[in-house]
Amino acid sequence: MNIRMVLLASAAAFAASTPVLAADAIVAAEPEPVEYVRVCDAYGTGYFYIPGTETCLKIEGYIRFQVNVGDQPGGDNDSDWDAVTRGQVQFTAKSDTEYGPLTGVIVMQFNADNATDQDAILDSAYLDVAGFRAGLFYSWWDDGLSGETDDIGSVVTLHNSIRYQYESGTFYAGLSVDELEDGVYKAGEEANNVGVAFGVGGTAGAFSYQITGGYDVDNEDGAIRAMGTVDIGPGTLGLAGVYSTGPNSYYSSAEWAVAAEYAIKATDKLKITPAVQYYGNYFGGGTVVPDDFDGLGDAWKVGLTVDYQIVDNFYAKATVSYLDPDDGDDSTSGFFRLQRSF
Repeated sequence: MNIRMVLLASAAAFAASTPVLAADAIVAAEPEPVEYVRVCDAYGTGYFYIPGTETCLKIEGYIRFQVNVGDQPGGDNDSDWDAVTRGQVQFTAKSDTEYGPLTGVIVMQFNADNATDQDAILDSAYLDVAGFRAGLFYSWWDDGLSGETDDIGSVVTLHNSIRYQYESGTFYAGLSVDELEDGVYKAGEEANNVGVAFGVGGTAGAFSYQITGGYDVDNEDGAIRAMGTVDIGPGTLGLAGVYSTGPNSYYSSAEWAVAAEYAIKATDKLKITPAVQYYGNYFGGGTVVPDDFDGLGDAWKVGLTVDYQIVDNFYAKATVSYLDPDDGDDSTSGFFRLQRSF
């Protein structure tokens, strides 16, 4: 037997006597469960469930580019035009409770006049349940006719407020208590503290209406306003009237004013709105106001607004107005706007 045979025999004997060891099994880790975003259709389109909760969230907003024209539209400069850009995002959260839907809204707004002159503001933040609302939100005095040329609202319409509003299909009525510390105040005084306002409105077929009132406690004056719109022919006719007992945070532009407009729906995408307004005892607005409207002259204003829907969620708007007061210089102002909503 040669050496090769000896080695082969030894190897075979060793293999036969050595136990066979199985390789360790490879165990794959099970993937963690993934909770996909679910659509929430209980409150309308655009809502989804926050993962792991029963709260529905909606995110929406817009991007706006606008060029203002007129007498120093950008403030203290010599230009007769000024371009501005805005981005706004709104978060709306809703969930069911034994009192009905609990709503929370946060609106963040970002404005840029140029690369260095910018600001970020809290445009609204409030909670709402069972008709009660508390937080920072716009009052009924922020509403107006459909055009951009009427002047029938407050100088400042965003307040820290508490309100209750009853709603029943085509009708609503509400009462609010408003903090007015950034509102209108009279010469020699400081900013106001509180006001009480109400709003009543609704629809009846092609007719819609709103009556709004407010009493400024510090200034001891109030205002009341009525607005209505009705579909007539190819458009919508809007009429409004406002009366103020004296300059106050709810209305201070004039002792009284009437406004009218007709929003013509020229095509499915094009709307043209001519408007006119007349002021009795015109002051013109501002933060510091006279004690009363006595001795002030009247004023009148005409305007035109054109809206064009370029595509879904993207539109263009252009407006121009001419104001002629008895006690001041006449002026022309307006803007051109592009806005994309989402």
